[in-house]
Amino acid sequence: MAPKTRVLLLWLAITLPLDQISKQWIIRVFHYGDRQALIPGLLDLTHVRNPGGAFSFFADGPLEQRLAFFIGTTVIAIGLLVVFLRQLEPENRFAAVGLGMILGGALGNLIDRIVYTEVIDFIDVHLWGGYTWPTFNFADSFIVVGVGILLVETFFESGNRAEPGEDSAAAASETPPRAS
Repeated sequence: MAPKTRVLLLWLAITLPLDQISKQWIIRVFHYGDRQALIPGLLDLTHVRNPGGAFSFFADGPLEQRLAFFIGTTVIAIGLLVVFLRQLEPENRFAAVGLGMILGGALGNLIDRIVYTEVIDFIDVHLWGGYTWPTFNFADSFIVVGVGILLVETFFESGNRAEPGEDSAAAASETPPRAS
């Protein structure tokens, strides 16, 4: 098994259980709508459910259409993650961490949609001016961090790539002249 695959599976094995265990804990300890301040004015735990996507996108849509849409897009996204993994160099562990986190988060929210028909959210972050960021969960956090890792990887990787034709020009200048 390639190092990139081992790293992806390791991060999947970390993120998916953390997400699912945290959601089960919230369900066991909090009634729907219960709120507990962890850091007053900054961070609360709140048991809510999101039938939609990010920022409650499509939350009011018919159940069957909503589930078909979100399950379908998640399955497509997982397929794209597998394609992306296959295109990575075997030793590229950094991008594999990001892919493992994204996959763990996507599967965590997919499990919620299949089991509960909605995603369990519980992290409330309060920002300046009384604004509260939309409630989220560990799966969402893993996806965001994973995408951030891929962006960093892409940024640094693009800085290391030679421009098209650059290698052949450098090789031509290093070729010794022929003896006549």
